[in-house]
Amino acid sequence: MGATVISDEHALDGGPGPLGATYGKMMMWFFILSDALTFSGFLAAYGFSRFKFIETWPIADEVFNHFPFLHGVNAPMYYVALMTFILIFSSVTMVLAVDAGHHMNKAKVAFYMFLTIIGGFIFLGSQAWEWKNFIKGEYGAVETKGGSILQFVQKQADGTYKRVALADFSATLPEARTQHEKSNGVWFVDEATLPTYSVNEVVAGFKADESILVRSEFLNAEKHKTVLSREESLKRLADAKYVVEGANLVRNEYGHKLFANFFFFITGFHGFHVFTGVLINIIIFFNVLLGTYEKRKSYEMVEKVGLYWHFVDLVWVFVFTFFYLV
Repeated sequence: MGATVISDEHALDGGPGPLGATYGKMMMWFFILSDALTFSGFLAAYGFSRFKFIETWPIADEVFNHFPFLHGVNAPMYYVALMTFILIFSSVTMVLAVDAGHHMNKAKVAFYMFLTIIGGFIFLGSQAWEWKNFIKGEYGAVETKGGSILQFVQKQADGTYKRVALADFSATLPEARTQHEKSNGVWFVDEATLPTYSVNEVVAGFKADESILVRSEFLNAEKHKTVLSREESLKRLADAKYVVEGANLVRNEYGHKLFANFFFFITGFHGFHVFTGVLINIIIFFNVLLGTYEKRKSYEMVEKVGLYWHFVDLVWVFVFTFFYLV
């Protein structure tokens, strides 16, 4: 009888698995599949929420219209598109690093992985800049007792309406405002930073400038925010309760509150994935420089981290499409 030969090669050491793939690659594919389902759930929840509140949902072109060093220039989605290009280009450099690994070219693997890491850092910095502008806000708005957001516009000579910042018309009144803190009394809780202007100052400045009108968060038939008449504007301002500057998890100046919640959660969750990918890429990059994979005669680790990086890039394409463009 012939003796049965049992291989000493362990599956986790790179042995062949199902479909001829190593178990390391299979585990990476399983992780990607489970993570894809998670992101799919987030985007589906965003889609259902947007459809339910479509009449008051913020317009992305008005929210993400900033560009570095071009203050005051309306550049809708330009910077987000640039971020997307940088992340996709980093996926190209990762492909080149994997291909160089197949040819056992250590220098090229290190070079292309370095470019991938730089692209990841640029994307993370750009996302942090977007968050800063989103949180800070540019124009400000007023929230009514019913939770509606009222923005302010001024009619131009060509018949269009231009957003007006609170600083452009708010009055200065001799009123004292105190930020609530726990030290003020046991019944108090810490309050967020006080806005630059009070409701009374905004209303007083609005009444003094008859060229200013209120724009509600509701969309009209032309898919634009509804601009109210002067009489309707004054009536709606009578219910003003809060001055809102920027956005947070409680309220935001752009429109419906859920928009800000989804923005922070979805883009933050994706940003965490990019940050994790950059850290892993750095570890693999130094291993390449040390010749670790050259000694193993295999750059499979570069290929596995490349799968993760391509997944992160692909997820951003869906986030960019459904959150920013649609």
